[in-house]
Amino acid sequence: MKKILLMVLALFLSIGTMAQETKTKKAKTKKETTEKVEKAKKETKEKADKKAKETKSKTKEAKEETKSKAKSTAKETKDKATTKKKETEAKVDAKKKETKAKVDTKKTETKEKATTTKSKTKKTVAEEKEDMKETAASKAAEKKVADKVTGEYKGKKVYTGPRGGKYYINKNGNKTYIQD
Repeated sequence: MKKILLMVLALFLSIGTMAQETKTKKAKTKKETTEKVEKAKKETKEKADKKAKETKSKTKEAKEETKSKAKSTAKETKDKATTKKKETEAKVDAKKKETKAKVDTKKTETKEKATTTKSKTKKTVAEEKEDMKETAASKAAEKKVADKVTGEYKGKKVYTGPRGGKYYINKNGNKTYIQD
């Protein structure tokens, strides 16, 4: 728009300077040209104002639409997030229940195994008496031991070694360590 106005203005000025007219005609033409230029300026201003108003209204409408779309998408994403959260919580709860059940069954199995192994390791009275018998080798080994006597275990003397380990001398003359 500005270019057109400048072109029109330049055209009028060039025509006015080229023509050799009388002063009155020049004055009249100058007034007419200035009036025309002013009218043209007013018209261009009005057109520009109308276009500005239209663009403002369009931008307002576009903003309102984007706000409404943003709100709706935000609500949708919230809804999706809450449903996903609930689903994952349900899955986690189910897995917790499964693991608790597995742990409980394993505990019972280990208890059963422990009771069976205890019953297997218990010796009969005759076997214990035989273990209690001291042989010549065990008596000789007891004499060679320089560790402190700290008690008794299965009828044998319990010794404490230099590192704090507790043991007794079995019927074969070997050291058998005791777990506390």
